[in-house]
Amino acid sequence: MNGSRSILLVEDTYEERKALDDALRGWGFEVTTVGDGVKALAKLKADRYDLVITDLKMPKLDGIGLLTKIKEQQSGIPVILVSAYGAVESAVEAMKLGAFDFVVKPFPLRVMESLVRRAAGQRPASSGDDGSSILKSSIVTKNRRMLGLLDLARTVACSKAPVFLQGESGTGKELFARFIHRKSARRNKPFVAVNCAALPEGLLESELFGHERGSFTGAVSKKLGRFELARGSTIFLDEVGEMHTHLQAKLLRVLQESEVDRVGGLRPVSVDARVVASTNQDLESAMKARKFRPDLYYRLNVIPIKLPPLRDRKDDILPLAEHFIKKYNRIDGRDVKGLTKDAAEALVQMQWPGNVRELENLVERAVLLCQGDLIDQNALFLGEQPPVVADRSFPLTGSLKEMERKMIFHTLDQTDGNRTHAAEILGVSVRTLRNKLNEYRKRMETCEGGTQIALSRNKQKRTEGMNRPLSSA
Repeated sequence: MNGSRSILLVEDTYEERKALDDALRGWGFEVTTVGDGVKALAKLKADRYDLVITDLKMPKLDGIGLLTKIKEQQSGIPVILVSAYGAVESAVEAMKLGAFDFVVKPFPLRVMESLVRRAAGQRPASSGDDGSSILKSSIVTKNRRMLGLLDLARTVACSKAPVFLQGESGTGKELFARFIHRKSARRNKPFVAVNCAALPEGLLESELFGHERGSFTGAVSKKLGRFELARGSTIFLDEVGEMHTHLQAKLLRVLQESEVDRVGGLRPVSVDARVVASTNQDLESAMKARKFRPDLYYRLNVIPIKLPPLRDRKDDILPLAEHFIKKYNRIDGRDVKGLTKDAAEALVQMQWPGNVRELENLVERAVLLCQGDLIDQNALFLGEQPPVVADRSFPLTGSLKEMERKMIFHTLDQTDGNRTHAAEILGVSVRTLRNKLNEYRKRMETCEGGTQIALSRNKQKRTEGMNRPLSSA
């Protein structure tokens, strides 16, 4: 079928089998469906398949039993297990037996599509051929700080030095890692990602470094670790701060010696993988608490890139919202044109503790709920009041100059004295803000008779903010 990949889908429930069959065919795959593991083994003996997707709970032969048989007979075929029962024990057992991944129902179709394409050796349809489309479709920004970080990422992309991405959850660390990979000489090899927080210690060790047949109960065949699979490519270690100290020592050896020790292996195996790691933790505190090895931190932190939270890049909120509207128009078959003025203003005023991921989820829901051409506040917030930022809540009393002064002080209070952040919110340059503060300080230092003003606690806080060196902003 025009060179498309073939998939064997094993699912005992007709409705679920039909739904996933339709989705897979829509993504361009050839699909053969069966209702149990015994029929699946018969199909595997008669025909060749690039991927097997199987349910966990089935009559006659369940998913674990089928996986075991496949790894005994045709170990090269990747197998994805799907289950409505998200038991950790089942996931651990499946991964130890060599499953490509374990997915819990219900799952977003876009997540399954990405997983299936990786397992079947295809790139997602949205990926670009030279990396430029990744910037256009994924890393959407006009923020100067973010653009500077992208320039840095381009500069270091062809180096083999480790890159350490730091930032809050949802700031786009994996997108940056993929951007670095696609700008590197390794772009033609598969990008390999591992979530270090999602797997228990024993399973993560096997996943990263591989294991030999018979090295533990259930190890029915040799398994190559992700470092070996990333040979000549890039491996992304997401949330590396969650890694157990025992595995941190093994990871340090990989970085220093460019070789891995498989679980149960007798000799080290050479690897050539460029490491990009990420964390949302304060690793300096973790090191003080002896939860993260300092030697590993310094080995990973060769090229540090700290991604700003969305609240510090307000100029990106509306471009990102427009990007996500277009994205979910395509996915959901909608034709939403944009945002109403009130909805746009509400988005800009929010604090976004969940960062870009929170914004994407909000827009995805709004596109589905939108009743007209434009998304309004009702679609965004389900009829509730939007969570407005407090920096618009100062009292509007007094002269224009007094209102300006109150606005500046209130914004400084909200940003803990960070003048760069405050200037961005106020829409002025840092220099203008600094001049205003100097003016207010002189007025506060003296009153009518040249007498020193006795400052209240709030005024003391403001004076400290005005006197703070610019470099601390």
